[in-house]
Amino acid sequence: MKWVNVRWNGGARAGLVQGDNVQLTAAEDVMHLLGDLDAAAKSAAQGEQVALRDVQIIQPILSPRKILGIGLNYAEHAKESVSFITNSAPSVQKWFNKQATAANGPYADVHLPSVSEQLDYEAEIVAIIGKTGRHVPEDRAWEMVAGLCCGCDFSVRDWQRASQTMMMGKGFDTHAPFGPMLVTPDEIEDFGAVEVSGYVNGELRQRGHARDMTFSIAQQIAHLTAAFTLEPGDVIFTGTPAGVGAGFDPPKWLEAGDRVRVEVSGLGHMEHKIVTEKMVTVLR
Repeated sequence: MKWVNVRWNGGARAGLVQGDNVQLTAAEDVMHLLGDLDAAAKSAAQGEQVALRDVQIIQPILSPRKILGIGLNYAEHAKESVSFITNSAPSVQKWFNKQATAANGPYADVHLPSVSEQLDYEAEIVAIIGKTGRHVPEDRAWEMVAGLCCGCDFSVRDWQRASQTMMMGKGFDTHAPFGPMLVTPDEIEDFGAVEVSGYVNGELRQRGHARDMTFSIAQQIAHLTAAFTLEPGDVIFTGTPAGVGAGFDPPKWLEAGDRVRVEVSGLGHMEHKIVTEKMVTVLR
């Protein structure tokens, strides 16, 4: 199954993708359907059908409680990262969080921060958690995964280097887009062969496969749930292949007007325009 959230009649609606159309449900967020997607699919069959081209697709979980990312999870990316993170291929999993306000749609604009010129891209596979889990063993970890989608872990490198935990450079608003659809794992015949690619202005910068991960998604979930509870709707960025802007000499930082595209085989694509952030004080 493939699930989306869309803008419809002034609000948000969750729907089941059927070819070029979407069967709308009464739910306002796929998040509310994760408890039983099979039942939701049966209900969606009775719903209104609209063409995907006529709706705006937004992220498949509108307000995730947790957005987590693993660092240096592809060996070649770990090698290129030595120059800007002063690290090497990790022997243990390296995690950070992206703030909930970083969540963003699959075709939405992404901010070039007003406080930095070192904006970078990281094309990734994203896993969406569908069950509550604690101390989940590796051999049962995939039971936790409601679906997969594309993601881009936009990173502000100077702020990342300045924070011991990388958190400040990873959590800027708009910097965690994911989507366009939540694709259930049964749709993927060979997950190891899933290919993730990243483009900047049409130029291929990144390409890797799920099998290249140092720590598999199952290992990631087992590790995380050893420390804390994962909950339905939590979003996990699973690592990026080599080819990020910081890995070039000189670095290739993103600029206003650039377009970043992420493609993941079987999961679709995202595309984002980089726009200059308007530095406006908000206090309410």
